[in-house]
Amino acid sequence: MYIVLVYDAGPKRGQKILKYLRQNLTWVQNSVFEGECTKSKYSEIKYELKRMIDKNKDSIIIYSFDSMKYNEREI
Repeated sequence: MYIVLVYDAGPKRGQKILKYLRQNLTWVQNSVFEGECTKSKYSEIKYELKRMIDKNKDSIIIYSFDSMKYNEREI
């Protein structure tokens, strides 16, 4: 599976999330990560991020794709 993850968090939590995501996905831009992962790794990432955020102040959006066959990336 391929995922694109976007987050917005307070400064302290944001640094913690950034550090964690850099270990698991590829950094694209400020607060944007992408990469291939297994379904179990995807579940692990979601679980860890839920533990790090404040649901009332932070947001995380994850786009997941089963296949990159119909995806086009333009920079």
